Amino acid sequence: MIHFDESMKILNAQKIGRFKTRRMPLMAAQGFVLAEDIVAERNSPEAPTSGMDGYAVRHEDLALGRLKIAGINPAGSDVPETLKPGEAIKTFTGSLMPPGSDTLIPIENVTVEGGEIVIDEPVPAGFSVRPVGENYAVGELLIPAGTRLEYPQIGVLAGLNRSHVTVYSRPRVAILATGSELLELGEEGGHTGQIRSSNSYTIEAIVRRFGGEPIQLGCVGDDPAGIAAAVENALAQADIVVSTGGVSVGDFDFVKDVVRSLEGAELLYKGVRIKPGQHLMVARRGDQFIVALPGFAYSSTVTTLLYVLPLIAKLQNTRQPIETVRAVLREPFVKRAKKAEFTACNLRLEDGRYFVDFEGKKTGTSAILTNMLGPVGLLFTSEEESSKEAGEEVEVLRIL
Repeated sequence: MIHFDESMKILNAQKIGRFKTRRMPLMAAQGFVLAEDIVAERNSPEAPTSGMDGYAVRHEDLALGRLKIAGINPAGSDVPETLKPGEAIKTFTGSLMPPGSDTLIPIENVTVEGGEIVIDEPVPAGFSVRPVGENYAVGELLIPAGTRLEYPQIGVLAGLNRSHVTVYSRPRVAILATGSELLELGEEGGHTGQIRSSNSYTIEAIVRRFGGEPIQLGCVGDDPAGIAAAVENALAQADIVVSTGGVSVGDFDFVKDVVRSLEGAELLYKGVRIKPGQHLMVARRGDQFIVALPGFAYSSTVTTLLYVLPLIAKLQNTRQPIETVRAVLREPFVKRAKKAEFTACNLRLEDGRYFVDFEGKKTGTSAILTNMLGPVGLLFTSEEESSKEAGEEVEVLRIL
């Protein structure tokens, strides 16, 4: 078994030979990852523009105290009339500033008397005038490739008149549960030795939540030929194949042997010194990945977050959505193994600092998925670390 840090180093070092992209209508692309740099092709605004409703003036004329109203300049007008000395032109938010003007005095700062305005409260030179390129300048990189498109990016793209964008295709993730003891969701019957197949649905939810396209392939029994056929079927339609169960050292753990025997597959590693999930397996065939995970519910969930999410991100040329934060322990933490441990905890942000406690979290096997309920984080302790005291600062994986 290899060190956790080594497993991450190997995973992060994987290069994708050919990224899959697609052209999409702008509003259908929300949540997808941009596959092209978005560069401004013009200035915005292209000419000095009013930032408020008011009167366009020459700043030096404000000292006159009264100015003649020479016209009106609605938003959307093509070329405003030229402003002459001693005059003011009523100008609205978003209107081009009239040639000859350099300042916008707000309506609230003047009194209208007949055909003139009286300056009640002067403003600085250039007040409320949006300069050329205030929003962005021609040639400016606005949104780099690798950015996930959400409402700010959608708004900027719409302002650029980009009706379509090129995005990375969402990785297709085939999910396969193995084990003759499994019952499908909704399947009736069974006996006390059988369990409900929840792993597939947990993983499907994780994949969908973090930008992949799940393909649910159901359960397959502990049969080498059946597992081999199921894995080949998954590889025929997916970028990542995730299996649960069958990777340990039991007599009926056949997945590890099937993965090793896949034609053209390269085994990246089998076994990592982590708790939970030490028997996981990661392999690669071309630009496809096979991630074989343990069968216990908490193990498969944690290892999906650790090993599948980085691959989903990698296939979209973007960063993975898990970040590490520093947090203060509110109670002691007892380290249970000489491995890297990922322990479910309650992670709360209070007055700008993260705090950790274990209220409601059960200690037991790696089957306790209910430990992932609540404001959960994963307390990380390396295999070199020991137990911690209340008040110590620790690393916690925060799931975005």
